[in-house]
Amino acid sequence: MPVKKDYYRLLGISREASQEEIRTAFRKLAFRYHPDHNHQEGAAERFKEIVEAYQVLGNTNKRITYDRFGHTDDGRRFDGFRDFATELGGIFDAFFGGTIPMQRRAPQQGSDLRCELNISFEESAYGCRKQIEILRLEDCSRCLGSGCEPGRQPAECPTCNGMGEIRRVQHNVFGRFVNRLVCDQCSGEGRLVDQPCTQCQGTGKQRKQRTIPVKVPAGVENHAQMKLQGEGEAGIMGGPPGALYIVISVQEHESFKRDGNDILYELPIDVAQAALGDDLEVPTLDGKVKLKIPPGTQSGTILQIKGKGIPYTNHPGKGDQLVKVKVITPEHLNAEQRKLFLDLAESLGKAKTRGRNKGKST
Repeated sequence: MPVKKDYYRLLGISREASQEEIRTAFRKLAFRYHPDHNHQEGAAERFKEIVEAYQVLGNTNKRITYDRFGHTDDGRRFDGFRDFATELGGIFDAFFGGTIPMQRRAPQQGSDLRCELNISFEESAYGCRKQIEILRLEDCSRCLGSGCEPGRQPAECPTCNGMGEIRRVQHNVFGRFVNRLVCDQCSGEGRLVDQPCTQCQGTGKQRKQRTIPVKVPAGVENHAQMKLQGEGEAGIMGGPPGALYIVISVQEHESFKRDGNDILYELPIDVAQAALGDDLEVPTLDGKVKLKIPPGTQSGTILQIKGKGIPYTNHPGKGDQLVKVKVITPEHLNAEQRKLFLDLAESLGKAKTRGRNKGKST
């Protein structure tokens, strides 16, 4: 059931109040509870209720309808609320004069730029130095960003007297209000260029291609982001330049994969090496190293090579290289190999007559 509201009580007036009394009460309460002046909890909601009450009681026809149906027992509300949202906007326009106060433009930081840098797996591990090409907005080299011909200076805007804003006085139901607007002649800068620079046409800016050196630290990961402060676009009205964000894209390696600061490598061996063990040379980022395969090694076993991984970025040292053993089962055997496997199977008590007969037939 909708909540019943006593609009007379909200405005603090009697049901016999005149239109002038309603108007005076509304003006007083609107000033008190407007969110721009009252930051207490609940002030904004109270202000909306006050506006709603005035929107009804301040209109003679709606007031008559409200007096008749506004307090029915079943909580029904009259149709005058259907266009309330639109009328509420009119109340705000009356309060603010239909404008939003503006301030003159101040120095602003330039826009940030973003680019992608592709590096190899080895470069991500060891670090590297690269150069990237970017196109960015800079201060004009001829006028140094002033927008004027060399030797000239911007003149004070006659419309706003260098303030960057103009003020308009408006009288409405609430009284006298002063609205501040950005000066449309100087766009809020407070100055005008009488003799524009012939190189930048008075904008004070120009686009230039630049080569930026980049130092990529050892151990950087794929999709990591580097920030170069001051390498973005030029600032506005003397503001500082923006930043350049570089997103690292690491190419995949044909043999290695990265897991944090460890390197994963898959080593294929045959069943004889797995059963008997072996000493093998395994590739790492630092070159080949010897790795001992213990006898009886199972497929999927992980062997560790200490200190052959990716360097840590926040402290000395490196991760490890983890070697995953993959035992390869032969798919095609000649007669001699088959006989050897059958002999092995027989010695292990797992010989098959069919396999022995097949071996003899070949």
